[in-house]
Amino acid sequence: GGESTRPGADPVSAEEELRRTIPVIKELAERTDVPISIDTMKPEVAREAVRAGAQMINDVSGLRSREMVEVVADTGAPVVLMHMLGEPKTMQKEVSEESYDDVISDIMWFWEQRMETAESLGLPRERILLDPGIGFGKLQEHNLDILRRTRELRCSGRPLLIGASRKGFVSRIAGDTAERRGGGSLAAA
Repeated sequence: GGESTRPGADPVSAEEELRRTIPVIKELAERTDVPISIDTMKPEVAREAVRAGAQMINDVSGLRSREMVEVVADTGAPVVLMHMLGEPKTMQKEVSEESYDDVISDIMWFWEQRMETAESLGLPRERILLDPGIGFGKLQEHNLDILRRTRELRCSGRPLLIGASRKGFVSRIAGDTAERRGGGSLAAA
């Protein structure tokens, strides 16, 4: 991706995100057969990234945009539908213990609503992978619940992608710096 999604990150324009990603995707697509994924919340970036050689779209906004659903449907690419409370700039400022009735149920309800909407707009459920969004509008206990209750998340019937690598919750457990989160990341995986 060409836009940071870390907590508190400022958004960038679509033009800047395209400038940062499209040349890299083109170069990678020429050099390797390894599938390329674009992380973006912007439909125009997703479309251009697929044209440049990306084979998967990771929409951290969770297919909240009708235009993004339409772009994904049009490109034929699979998509990762991620759960996030709020947006990167504010997601960790607005989260509290009361943010969720039950984090797993709330995530699964969100996924189901988004998949139903996507299907109604021509995006088959079979092309959707699900990400519970560890660290995206979640407190430490929410992140740990997600890891403990992954079996329940599998009841959604779609493949899961859990991005735990080098996240802040790992260092809060291990007491390590960002540079030393490898062991905790492996344990979470």
